[in-house]
Amino acid sequence: MPQTRPAFPQEFRANAVRLLRSSGKSKRELARELGCSANSLREWAKRTDLDSGRRTDGLTSEEREEFGKLRRQVKVLEEERAILLKAAAFFATETTGRTR
Repeated sequence: MPQTRPAFPQEFRANAVRLLRSSGKSKRELARELGCSANSLREWAKRTDLDSGRRTDGLTSEEREEFGKLRRQVKVLEEERAILLKAAAFFATETTGRTR
């Protein structure tokens, strides 16, 4: 799904969360002033809380990054396995002269 606008820089997100916590304004009101969605602001605050240890009901940014890396590795390994299975089947038929 293509993004309609570039992602907000990390510094902007951090400042927005600080403002949310110190201004006393609602997420919706502050988001309107900052030009982002209230849901984005909520997600940024949640991510900040997870990363700082204030929340434990999700993955930290570091854990999410590692999880993504591991998912990509699994995909590569599955592709390599499929190639090896096909190669083994090919060579098995070549050496025995039989087809499946």
